[in-house]
Amino acid sequence: MTSAPTDVFGYASALTAGERGKLDELRGYLDAEVRPHVAGWWERAECPVHVREGLAALHLDDDPAVLGEDGRPRPLYVGFRGFELARCDLSIAMLYGGQANMFRSVIREGGSPEQVAAWDAPVAAFETTGCFALTEPDHGSDVARGMATRAVRTGDTWRIRGRKRWIGNAAISDLIAVVAADADSGGTHVFLVPRDAEGVELTEITGKIAVRIVRNADIVLDDVEVPESSRLQRVSSPRDIARIFASLRPDVAWFAAGMQAGAYEVTLRYAREREQFGRPIAGFQLVQDKLARMLGNATASLAMAVGLTGSGATASGDAAERNAALTKAWVADALRETVALGRGVVGGEGIRVASDVARFFADAEAVFTYEGTREVNQLIVGRAVTGLSAFVR
Repeated sequence: MTSAPTDVFGYASALTAGERGKLDELRGYLDAEVRPHVAGWWERAECPVHVREGLAALHLDDDPAVLGEDGRPRPLYVGFRGFELARCDLSIAMLYGGQANMFRSVIREGGSPEQVAAWDAPVAAFETTGCFALTEPDHGSDVARGMATRAVRTGDTWRIRGRKRWIGNAAISDLIAVVAADADSGGTHVFLVPRDAEGVELTEITGKIAVRIVRNADIVLDDVEVPESSRLQRVSSPRDIARIFASLRPDVAWFAAGMQAGAYEVTLRYAREREQFGRPIAGFQLVQDKLARMLGNATASLAMAVGLTGSGATASGDAAERNAALTKAWVADALRETVALGRGVVGGEGIRVASDVARFFADAEAVFTYEGTREVNQLIVGRAVTGLSAFVR
Protein backbone atom coordinates (compact mmCIF):
# COMPACT_ATOMS: atom_id res chain seq x y z
CA MET A 1 0.00 0.00 0.00
CA THR A 2 1.28 3.44 -0.90
CA SER A 3 1.01 5.68 2.15
CA ALA A 4 -1.47 8.53 2.00
CA PRO A 5 0.16 11.90 1.20
CA THR A 6 -0.60 13.00 4.75
CA ASP A 7 1.21 10.05 6.35
CA VAL A 8 4.48 11.95 6.15
CA PHE A 9 5.97 10.09 9.13
CA GLY A 10 5.17 6.70 7.61
CA TYR A 11 2.94 5.25 10.32
CA ALA A 12 1.44 2.83 7.78
CA SER A 13 4.84 1.12 7.48
CA ALA A 14 4.01 -0.67 10.74
CA LEU A 15 1.25 -2.58 8.95
CA THR A 16 1.87 -6.13 7.77
CA ALA A 17 2.00 -7.04 4.08
CA GLY A 18 -1.41 -8.69 4.40
CA GLU A 19 -2.90 -5.61 6.01
CA ARG A 20 -1.43 -3.29 3.38
CA GLY A 21 -2.77 -5.55 0.62
CA LYS A 22 -6.25 -5.48 2.08
CA LEU A 23 -6.18 -1.68 2.38
CA ASP A 24 -5.09 -1.52 -1.28
CA GLU A 25 -8.24 -3.48 -2.15
CA LEU A 26 -10.27 -1.02 -0.13
CA ARG A 27 -8.73 1.98 -1.90
CA GLY A 28 -9.39 0.39 -5.27
CA TYR A 29 -13.04 -0.19 -4.44
CA LEU A 30 -13.52 3.35 -3.10
CA ASP A 31 -11.83 4.89 -6.15
CA ALA A 32 -13.94 2.89 -8.59
CA GLU A 33 -17.32 2.59 -6.88
CA VAL A 34 -17.67 5.46 -4.40
CA ARG A 35 -15.67 8.57 -5.30
CA PRO A 36 -17.34 9.11 -8.69
CA HIS A 37 -20.79 9.13 -7.07
CA VAL A 38 -20.43 10.26 -3.46
CA ALA A 39 -21.05 13.97 -4.08
CA GLY A 40 -24.40 13.20 -5.67
CA TRP A 41 -25.40 10.81 -2.88
CA TRP A 42 -24.48 13.45 -0.30
CA GLU A 43 -26.39 16.23 -2.05
CA ARG A 44 -29.50 14.06 -2.46
CA ALA A 45 -29.18 12.66 1.09
CA GLU A 46 -29.26 9.21 -0.50
CA CYS A 47 -27.87 6.22 1.38
CA PRO A 48 -26.11 3.78 -0.99
CA VAL A 49 -26.82 0.56 0.90
CA HIS A 50 -25.19 -1.41 -1.90
CA VAL A 51 -21.84 0.12 -0.91
CA ARG A 52 -22.06 -1.59 2.47
CA GLU A 53 -22.60 -4.87 0.64
CA GLY A 54 -19.65 -4.13 -1.65
CA LEU A 55 -17.40 -3.38 1.30
CA ALA A 56 -18.56 -6.54 3.07
CA ALA A 57 -17.53 -8.55 0.01
CA LEU A 58 -13.94 -7.35 0.50
CA HIS A 59 -13.79 -9.23 3.84
CA LEU A 60 -12.04 -6.31 5.48
CA ASP A 61 -12.77 -7.67 8.95
CA ASP A 62 -12.47 -11.44 8.59
CA ASP A 63 -9.90 -12.17 5.89
CA PRO A 64 -7.22 -14.49 7.39
CA ALA A 65 -4.61 -12.09 5.98
CA VAL A 66 -5.59 -9.45 8.55
CA LEU A 67 -6.34 -11.66 11.55
CA GLY A 68 -4.00 -12.02 14.49
CA GLU A 69 -3.48 -15.02 16.74
CA ASP A 70 -6.61 -14.08 18.68
CA GLY A 71 -8.70 -14.28 15.51
CA ARG A 72 -9.23 -10.51 15.37
CA PRO A 73 -7.74 -7.72 13.24
CA ARG A 74 -5.03 -5.63 14.89
CA PRO A 75 -6.17 -2.23 16.20
CA LEU A 76 -3.66 -0.40 13.99
CA TYR A 77 -5.11 -2.01 10.87
CA VAL A 78 -8.67 -1.24 12.02
CA GLY A 79 -7.60 2.36 12.53
CA PHE A 80 -6.10 2.72 9.07
CA ARG A 81 -9.19 1.09 7.61
CA GLY A 82 -11.30 3.83 9.18
CA PHE A 83 -8.76 6.42 8.01
CA GLU A 84 -9.10 5.26 4.38
CA LEU A 85 -12.90 5.19 4.53
CA ALA A 86 -13.11 8.69 6.02
CA ARG A 87 -10.48 9.95 3.59
CA CYS A 88 -13.11 9.18 0.96
CA ASP A 89 -16.23 10.18 2.91
CA LEU A 90 -17.27 10.26 6.57
CA SER A 91 -20.75 8.87 5.90
CA ILE A 92 -19.30 5.86 4.09
CA ALA A 93 -16.99 5.28 7.06
CA MET A 94 -19.99 5.36 9.39
CA LEU A 95 -22.09 3.19 7.08
CA TYR A 96 -19.46 0.46 7.33
CA GLY A 97 -18.04 1.15 10.77
CA GLY A 98 -21.41 1.23 12.50
CA GLN A 99 -21.70 -2.47 11.69
CA ALA A 100 -18.12 -3.76 11.57
CA ASN A 101 -16.76 -1.77 14.50
CA MET A 102 -19.58 -0.72 16.80
CA PHE A 103 -22.34 -3.33 16.47
CA ARG A 104 -19.92 -6.24 16.21
CA SER A 105 -18.04 -5.02 19.29
CA VAL A 106 -21.31 -4.78 21.24
CA ILE A 107 -22.04 -8.44 20.38
CA ARG A 108 -18.50 -9.67 21.01
CA GLU A 109 -17.90 -7.82 24.25
CA GLY A 110 -21.44 -7.83 25.63
CA GLY A 111 -22.75 -11.24 24.67
CA SER A 112 -22.33 -14.57 26.43
CA PRO A 113 -20.10 -17.17 24.70
CA GLU A 114 -23.25 -18.79 23.35
CA GLN A 115 -24.60 -15.48 22.00
CA VAL A 116 -21.27 -14.62 20.37
CA ALA A 117 -21.13 -18.06 18.78
CA ALA A 118 -24.62 -17.59 17.37
CA TRP A 119 -24.37 -14.00 16.14
CA ASP A 120 -20.74 -13.06 15.44
CA ALA A 121 -20.29 -14.86 12.13
CA PRO A 122 -23.46 -13.52 10.45
CA VAL A 123 -22.67 -10.03 11.78
CA ALA A 124 -19.11 -10.22 10.40
CA ALA A 125 -20.50 -11.32 7.03
CA PHE A 126 -23.16 -8.53 7.10
CA GLU A 127 -25.82 -11.24 6.79
CA THR A 128 -27.31 -9.86 10.02
CA THR A 129 -27.02 -6.09 10.31
CA GLY A 130 -27.34 -3.93 13.38
CA CYS A 131 -26.92 -0.55 15.03
CA PHE A 132 -26.35 0.73 18.56
CA ALA A 133 -29.05 2.82 20.28
CA LEU A 134 -27.73 4.72 23.30
CA THR A 135 -28.39 8.45 22.86
CA GLU A 136 -31.82 9.79 23.82
CA PRO A 137 -33.71 12.99 22.92
CA ASP A 138 -33.03 14.56 26.32
CA HIS A 139 -29.75 12.84 27.15
CA GLY A 140 -26.45 12.91 25.29
CA SER A 141 -23.26 13.09 27.32
CA ASP A 142 -25.22 12.52 30.54
CA VAL A 143 -27.13 9.49 29.27
CA ALA A 144 -25.41 7.07 31.66
CA ARG A 145 -26.95 8.90 34.64
CA GLY A 146 -30.15 10.03 32.97
CA MET A 147 -31.27 6.94 31.03
CA ALA A 148 -34.99 7.36 30.42
CA THR A 149 -35.58 4.17 28.45
CA ARG A 150 -36.81 1.48 30.84
CA ALA A 151 -37.09 -2.31 30.68
CA VAL A 152 -39.36 -4.34 32.94
CA ARG A 153 -38.91 -8.10 33.33
CA THR A 154 -41.76 -10.57 33.73
CA GLY A 155 -40.50 -14.14 33.78
CA ASP A 156 -38.44 -14.72 30.65
CA THR A 157 -39.81 -11.65 28.89
CA TRP A 158 -38.82 -7.98 28.94
CA ARG A 159 -40.94 -5.00 27.98
CA ILE A 160 -39.13 -1.86 26.85
CA ARG A 161 -40.47 1.69 26.78
CA GLY A 162 -38.56 4.80 25.79
CA ARG A 163 -37.02 6.84 22.98
CA LYS A 164 -33.66 6.93 21.25
CA ARG A 165 -32.34 9.67 18.96
CA TRP A 166 -29.59 10.10 16.35
CA ILE A 167 -29.26 6.37 15.83
CA GLY A 168 -27.21 5.89 12.66
CA ASN A 169 -28.08 3.10 10.20
CA ALA A 170 -31.23 2.23 12.18
CA ALA A 171 -33.48 2.26 9.11
CA ILE A 172 -31.24 -0.23 7.28
CA SER A 173 -30.46 -2.59 10.18
CA ASP A 174 -32.08 -5.89 11.12
CA LEU A 175 -31.40 -5.48 14.83
CA ILE A 176 -31.24 -2.45 17.13
CA ALA A 177 -29.03 -2.87 20.21
CA VAL A 178 -31.14 -0.87 22.66
CA VAL A 179 -29.59 0.31 25.93
CA ALA A 180 -32.18 0.46 28.70
CA ALA A 181 -32.27 0.82 32.47
CA ASP A 182 -33.66 -2.06 34.51
CA ALA A 183 -36.78 -0.60 36.13
CA ASP A 184 -36.38 -2.86 39.15
CA SER A 185 -32.64 -3.11 39.85
CA GLY A 186 -31.51 0.17 38.30
CA GLY A 187 -28.89 -1.69 36.28
CA THR A 188 -28.20 -1.19 32.59
CA HIS A 189 -28.89 -3.77 29.89
CA VAL A 190 -28.56 -4.09 26.12
CA PHE A 191 -31.35 -5.78 24.20
CA LEU A 192 -31.24 -6.89 20.56
CA VAL A 193 -34.57 -5.62 19.26
CA PRO A 194 -35.72 -6.46 15.72
CA ARG A 195 -36.31 -3.28 13.74
CA ASP A 196 -39.74 -4.55 12.68
CA ALA A 197 -40.82 -5.66 16.17
CA GLU A 198 -44.28 -4.60 17.28
CA GLY A 199 -44.09 -1.29 19.12
CA VAL A 200 -40.93 -0.05 17.34
CA GLU A 201 -41.44 3.16 15.37
CA LEU A 202 -38.64 4.80 13.39
CA THR A 203 -38.70 8.35 12.06
CA GLU A 204 -35.75 9.39 9.95
CA ILE A 205 -34.05 12.67 10.80
CA THR A 206 -33.92 14.95 7.77
CA GLY A 207 -32.67 18.45 7.05
CA LYS A 208 -29.10 17.68 8.17
CA ILE A 209 -26.13 19.79 7.11
CA ALA A 210 -23.67 16.94 7.78
CA VAL A 211 -23.40 13.18 7.21
CA ARG A 212 -26.35 13.46 4.86
CA ILE A 213 -25.72 9.95 3.53
CA VAL A 214 -26.19 8.37 6.96
CA ARG A 215 -29.79 7.50 7.83
CA ASN A 216 -30.15 8.73 11.40
CA ALA A 217 -33.40 8.03 13.19
CA ASP A 218 -35.60 8.82 16.14
CA ILE A 219 -36.83 5.57 17.64
CA VAL A 220 -39.91 5.14 19.81
CA LEU A 221 -40.16 1.89 21.78
CA ASP A 222 -43.75 1.49 22.95
CA ASP A 223 -44.02 -1.54 25.23
CA VAL A 224 -41.77 -3.61 22.97
CA GLU A 225 -41.55 -7.24 24.05
CA VAL A 226 -38.29 -9.19 23.76
CA PRO A 227 -37.22 -12.51 25.28
CA GLU A 228 -34.49 -12.84 27.90
CA SER A 229 -32.39 -14.58 25.25
CA SER A 230 -32.17 -11.24 23.41
CA ARG A 231 -30.52 -9.53 26.37
CA LEU A 232 -26.72 -9.44 26.08
CA GLN A 233 -25.63 -11.37 29.13
CA ARG A 234 -22.41 -9.52 29.94
CA VAL A 235 -23.91 -6.04 30.23
CA SER A 236 -25.41 -5.04 33.57
CA SER A 237 -24.10 -1.52 34.27
CA PRO A 238 -22.79 1.66 32.60
CA ARG A 239 -19.28 0.36 33.35
CA ASP A 240 -19.93 -2.53 30.99
CA ILE A 241 -20.94 -0.08 28.26
CA ALA A 242 -17.71 1.82 28.92
CA ARG A 243 -15.76 -1.44 28.71
CA ILE A 244 -17.25 -2.19 25.31
CA PHE A 245 -16.48 1.30 24.05
CA ALA A 246 -12.87 1.17 25.21
CA SER A 247 -11.76 -0.45 21.96
CA LEU A 248 -13.85 2.02 19.92
CA ARG A 249 -12.45 5.22 21.43
CA PRO A 250 -9.80 5.77 18.74
CA ASP A 251 -12.33 5.54 15.88
CA VAL A 252 -13.28 9.22 15.88
CA ALA A 253 -9.60 10.24 15.82
CA TRP A 254 -8.94 8.02 12.79
CA PHE A 255 -12.02 9.44 11.07
CA ALA A 256 -10.92 13.01 11.78
CA ALA A 257 -7.41 12.29 10.50
CA GLY A 258 -8.79 10.62 7.38
CA MET A 259 -11.12 13.53 6.66
CA GLN A 260 -8.25 15.97 6.95
CA ALA A 261 -6.21 13.84 4.57
CA GLY A 262 -9.07 13.86 2.09
CA ALA A 263 -9.65 17.60 2.42
CA TYR A 264 -5.95 18.33 2.04
CA GLU A 265 -5.64 16.17 -1.06
CA VAL A 266 -8.60 17.69 -2.93
CA THR A 267 -7.46 21.20 -1.95
CA LEU A 268 -3.91 20.54 -3.14
CA ARG A 269 -5.19 19.15 -6.45
CA TYR A 270 -7.39 22.19 -6.99
CA ALA A 271 -4.55 24.59 -6.12
CA ARG A 272 -2.28 22.95 -8.67
CA GLU A 273 -4.92 23.13 -11.42
CA ARG A 274 -6.49 26.53 -10.75
CA GLU A 275 -4.68 29.44 -12.38
CA GLN A 276 -4.78 33.10 -11.42
CA PHE A 277 -2.59 35.86 -12.89
CA GLY A 278 -1.09 33.38 -15.30
CA ARG A 279 0.07 30.66 -12.92
CA PRO A 280 -1.32 27.98 -10.56
CA ILE A 281 -2.48 29.37 -7.21
CA ALA A 282 -0.41 26.64 -5.55
CA GLY A 283 2.58 28.89 -6.21
CA PHE A 284 1.23 31.77 -4.10
CA GLN A 285 2.67 32.24 -0.63
CA LEU A 286 -0.70 32.64 1.12
CA VAL A 287 -2.00 29.41 -0.44
CA GLN A 288 1.15 27.51 0.48
CA ASP A 289 0.82 28.73 4.06
CA LYS A 290 -2.71 27.29 4.21
CA LEU A 291 -1.64 24.00 2.64
CA ALA A 292 1.22 23.67 5.12
CA ARG A 293 -1.13 24.25 8.06
CA MET A 294 -3.58 21.70 6.69
CA LEU A 295 -0.84 19.11 6.33
CA GLY A 296 0.43 19.88 9.82
CA ASN A 297 -3.01 19.42 11.36
CA ALA A 298 -3.62 16.20 9.46
CA THR A 299 -0.22 14.83 10.45
CA ALA A 300 -0.69 15.69 14.11
CA SER A 301 -4.19 14.18 14.14
CA LEU A 302 -2.91 10.96 12.58
CA ALA A 303 -0.15 10.84 15.20
CA MET A 304 -2.69 11.21 18.00
CA ALA A 305 -4.87 8.49 16.47
CA VAL A 306 -1.90 6.12 16.32
CA GLY A 307 -0.88 7.05 19.86
CA LEU A 308 -4.38 6.58 21.28
CA THR A 309 -4.64 3.21 19.55
CA GLY A 310 -1.34 2.12 21.05
CA SER A 311 -2.21 3.37 24.53
CA GLY A 312 -5.26 1.14 24.51
CA ALA A 313 -3.03 -1.77 25.44
CA THR A 314 -1.55 0.00 28.47
CA ALA A 315 -3.87 2.75 29.72
CA SER A 316 -7.01 1.92 31.65
CA GLY A 317 -9.63 3.58 33.82
CA ASP A 318 -9.30 7.34 34.25
CA ALA A 319 -6.10 7.50 32.18
CA ALA A 320 -7.78 5.86 29.19
CA GLU A 321 -10.79 8.18 29.51
CA ARG A 322 -8.50 11.21 29.73
CA ASN A 323 -6.49 10.17 26.67
CA ALA A 324 -9.62 9.55 24.62
CA ALA A 325 -11.20 12.88 25.62
CA LEU A 326 -7.98 14.83 25.01
CA THR A 327 -7.61 13.28 21.56
CA LYS A 328 -11.24 13.76 20.55
CA ALA A 329 -11.30 17.43 21.53
CA TRP A 330 -7.99 18.20 19.84
CA VAL A 331 -8.56 16.40 16.54
CA ALA A 332 -12.07 17.84 16.21
CA ASP A 333 -10.68 21.36 16.61
CA ALA A 334 -7.93 20.61 14.10
CA LEU A 335 -10.43 19.14 11.66
CA ARG A 336 -12.58 22.26 11.79
CA GLU A 337 -9.58 24.46 11.03
CA THR A 338 -8.29 22.19 8.27
CA VAL A 339 -11.52 22.04 6.31
CA ALA A 340 -12.04 25.79 6.72
CA LEU A 341 -8.59 26.43 5.28
CA GLY A 342 -9.34 24.14 2.35
CA ARG A 343 -12.66 25.84 1.69
CA GLY A 344 -10.89 29.19 1.69
CA VAL A 345 -8.29 28.04 -0.85
CA VAL A 346 -10.93 26.71 -3.22
CA GLY A 347 -12.83 30.00 -3.02
CA GLY A 348 -16.25 30.25 -4.65
CA GLU A 349 -16.08 26.67 -5.89
CA GLY A 350 -15.58 25.63 -2.28
CA ILE A 351 -19.26 26.08 -1.50
CA ARG A 352 -20.29 23.62 -4.22
CA VAL A 353 -20.71 19.97 -3.25
CA ALA A 354 -18.98 18.91 -6.46
CA SER A 355 -15.72 20.42 -5.19
CA ASP A 356 -15.53 17.71 -2.48
CA VAL A 357 -13.99 20.17 -0.03
CA ALA A 358 -17.49 21.47 0.74
CA ARG A 359 -18.56 17.96 1.80
CA PHE A 360 -15.60 17.62 4.16
CA PHE A 361 -16.29 21.15 5.46
CA ALA A 362 -19.91 20.33 6.34
CA ASP A 363 -19.23 16.83 7.69
CA ALA A 364 -16.64 18.18 10.11
CA GLU A 365 -19.53 19.56 12.15
CA ALA A 366 -20.77 16.04 12.82
CA VAL A 367 -17.37 14.95 14.13
CA PHE A 368 -17.19 18.05 16.30
CA THR A 369 -20.42 17.00 18.02
CA TYR A 370 -20.58 13.23 18.31
CA GLU A 371 -18.63 11.12 20.84
CA GLY A 372 -19.03 14.04 23.25
CA THR A 373 -18.95 17.77 22.53
CA ARG A 374 -15.67 19.65 22.77
CA GLU A 375 -16.69 21.20 26.07
CA VAL A 376 -17.61 17.87 27.71
CA ASN A 377 -14.35 16.30 26.60
CA GLN A 378 -12.38 19.27 27.91
CA LEU A 379 -14.08 18.84 31.29
CA ILE A 380 -13.13 15.16 31.35
CA VAL A 381 -9.51 16.14 30.76
CA GLY A 382 -9.79 18.91 33.35
CA ARG A 383 -11.09 16.49 35.97
CA ALA A 384 -8.26 14.08 35.21
CA VAL A 385 -5.48 16.66 35.53
CA THR A 386 -6.86 18.60 38.52
CA GLY A 387 -8.69 15.92 40.47
CA LEU A 388 -11.71 18.24 40.62
CA SER A 389 -14.95 17.63 38.75
CA ALA A 390 -16.67 20.58 37.09
CA PHE A 391 -19.68 18.42 36.24
CA VAL A 392 -21.17 18.87 39.69
CA ARG A 393 -21.43 21.78 42.10
